[in-house]
Amino acid sequence: MSLLDATHDPALRSWVTSANTPDTDFPVQNLPFGRFRRKGEGQQDTLRVGVAIGDQVLDLRLAAELCPWSNEVAPLLDPLAAGDLAAFMRLGRPAWRAVRAALSAALTADSEQGPFLESCLVPQADVQMAMPCEIGDYTDFYTSIHHATTVGKMFRPDNPLLPNYTWVPIGYHGRSSSIGVSGQLLRRPMGQVKLIDAAEPVLRASSRLDYELELGALMAHGNELGSRIGMDKAEDHIFGLVLFNDWSARDIQPWEYQPLGPFLSKNFGSTVSPWVVTLDALAPFRQPFVRAEGQPQPLPYLDSAHNREAGAISIELEVWLQTQKMQKAQHPGDRLAGSNYASAAYWTLAQLVAHHTVNGCNLRTGDLLGTGTLSGPEPGQGGSMLELGHGGRQALTLSSGELRSFIEDGDTVILRGHCMAEGARRIGFGECRGTVLPALT
Repeated sequence: MSLLDATHDPALRSWVTSANTPDTDFPVQNLPFGRFRRKGEGQQDTLRVGVAIGDQVLDLRLAAELCPWSNEVAPLLDPLAAGDLAAFMRLGRPAWRAVRAALSAALTADSEQGPFLESCLVPQADVQMAMPCEIGDYTDFYTSIHHATTVGKMFRPDNPLLPNYTWVPIGYHGRSSSIGVSGQLLRRPMGQVKLIDAAEPVLRASSRLDYELELGALMAHGNELGSRIGMDKAEDHIFGLVLFNDWSARDIQPWEYQPLGPFLSKNFGSTVSPWVVTLDALAPFRQPFVRAEGQPQPLPYLDSAHNREAGAISIELEVWLQTQKMQKAQHPGDRLAGSNYASAAYWTLAQLVAHHTVNGCNLRTGDLLGTGTLSGPEPGQGGSMLELGHGGRQALTLSSGELRSFIEDGDTVILRGHCMAEGARRIGFGECRGTVLPALT
């Protein structure tokens, strides 16, 4: 089945005029899903599912009520009208594609449904976004060989990349309860820290707080315990991608992570972007998955013809930092680094799913798979402050004159992502923002 269809036509224009500007993240070719409530509504008010289009949100509850739909599409909109994105995700790819095609046609210029949908739009400035769905379990992988090598050199100069890395997707089970949506206010974590020359560790607030530039894959539906998901079906279990900041306390991490891995250095908070960009929307930006010369080929259970032909996805990623001083001066912040998902990741999305379940582990709707820090091969493409500042030894000078080795209280970290390709319309992910508050001592 072809990955491309009429919804990807770069010539499509919407009757929502803001969706036609060249730099919008949300043209009619994107149509990401998210959950929201209008600003001013109480937390007890039911969340609604919407689709981002330009600077507006299409309220799918109103759209289902006020707009005529085909007999095929109308029942597929029921879970969306009920505010239950997870239930829609469980319907599977044929349903997703049918709804995407219907929404694309309805939002395209000169659509007969346009007059019905005009009253279903809400300005994005007037909504408060929520988590796209409840996240049950969260696994963080380590897919960037560039990040793994750079960090490995800091801790193991003579052996930076452990021998299993090129054979097995490395991951750990994280804490889903502390994942928040963009705009999250995050407390600086406390934890045990042991300095090199100290005889004993001490409990203190982290002074080496860091971000990690990642993507997160939302699982649409899973597998029975004891079964596995093969490479040929793996992507059918992924609904879409979000930007993901897995905050890390670099001074807590080295003391606690041996021998069982990250714990308090990671579980205090992670931040996701609110709009889920579907795999269908990302189809024009697919690329062949190719291992560099000299690298081993994946074992058979991590290989497929589709993965070799189109397993990689070109997504341009950026990290921005806005300090309190910048915010007071209405400065948008400084761009710290950027990378591309296709060149940063050593393992594809399908490989993560196939490996996660090869032992019979059961994935479930709403599970989140983090890619791990997506650092590129060049010096300015580090996906963390740890890399950009060479382990804290080299402070970055910001345009405001401030220096940063790690993230300070009041700083806001902003992740952005977009896709561009010849013959395709630019689409984006919106923003993933998180602001650091002082620790509670």
